[in-house]
Amino acid sequence: MSCLASCCASLTCGLCTSVASGVTRSSARIAYCALFGGSLIVSWILREVASPLLKNFSWINTSDNLSKEWFQTQAVLRVSLGNCLFFGLLALIMIGIKDQNDRRDSWHHGGWVAKLVIWVLLVALMFFLPNGVITVYGFLSKFGAGMFLLIQVIILLDATHSWNDSWVAKDEQKWYIALLVVSVVCYIATFAFSGILFMWFNPSGHDCGLNVFFIVMTMILAFAFAVIALHPKVNGSLLPASVISVYCAYVCYTGLSSEPRDYVCNGLHNKSKAVTISTLVLGMLTTVLSVLYSALRAGSSTTFMSPPSSPRSGEKKSLLASEELESGKGSPEARPVSYSYTFFHLIFALASMYSGMLLSGWTSSSESSELIDVGWTSLWVRICTEWVTAGLYVWSLVAPLFFPDREFY
Repeated sequence: MSCLASCCASLTCGLCTSVASGVTRSSARIAYCALFGGSLIVSWILREVASPLLKNFSWINTSDNLSKEWFQTQAVLRVSLGNCLFFGLLALIMIGIKDQNDRRDSWHHGGWVAKLVIWVLLVALMFFLPNGVITVYGFLSKFGAGMFLLIQVIILLDATHSWNDSWVAKDEQKWYIALLVVSVVCYIATFAFSGILFMWFNPSGHDCGLNVFFIVMTMILAFAFAVIALHPKVNGSLLPASVISVYCAYVCYTGLSSEPRDYVCNGLHNKSKAVTISTLVLGMLTTVLSVLYSALRAGSSTTFMSPPSSPRSGEKKSLLASEELESGKGSPEARPVSYSYTFFHLIFALASMYSGMLLSGWTSSSESSELIDVGWTSLWVRICTEWVTAGLYVWSLVAPLFFPDREFY
């Protein structure tokens, strides 16, 4: 048996080493995303098996009145804290890197065996911390998660404006028609989906004024986006307005579906088990994809995401050009880094906090432990995210009127 265990350990170690050694400069960002995705899977697994395991730790199980949900939250937050510290330390180490001759550049792209070992050790050490530290981290994570959602919204706004500009720059009739078609489809989807939300979250015979307010506000915002974007004094376009409208409608749905399952205005409460699984999977996918997109877009068009010496600071370049710079196909001289390594790792640190909140239901203990991301806190986080998105989009349209000498997107 011991021989078999040694063989398995050796094979596992060899597999990790071969995978880590296969990570090149141009694939390092994808490797970080894979590591982050792996941490989500670990959090999910430990959440399901945490209660019987953590009860054996005397420094964690300090009372006989602790619930299963409390232990699940502890497991999720401890993995989240280890993940956050890992990426936070990398963000601190990478401060000030301007070109690829900096020794720390190789630390960012290489040393994956050491990184995996450090990551495992950090996550494991978090289970030896006292509960008070985890409580403080859980409180701070709410603000970190909010920052991640805010950055995600900014990147979405940047992406929609870039999409619109790229099609307009082609200056061909077929692309203008495509812009119109996509915009109309998005607006039809927005209002059709809003109608479905009325059926789901405003059941007859119940006073659901709060849900009606959220849905109606979403429809008003969608209409306002189009009016403001098409105003003669605003240099706007219908495509970004329609995409942001769809996004706001989706966020409104995720917020309403997070209402407590015993709330009479939640029309999905009779399907709590299915909603729980789909919400978790969708939330995890959204988190991983948004972080991946954040990493790939880092420094592409927003100045604060790139170091001053970056060739992409103040000038948009394709991702392919960025990969060529990283792989050494560019100038033989001291090549500037193509994106901010510090901001890159900071995104992952904040995303670790967000994933911890997602899997722990924002540390709310008012719901069943079988449910994921459900409760009034989750509802208001989603609704506030929608309103902040709307506010930032409107500001990106009207800000040039107040500050004509500055570029906002």
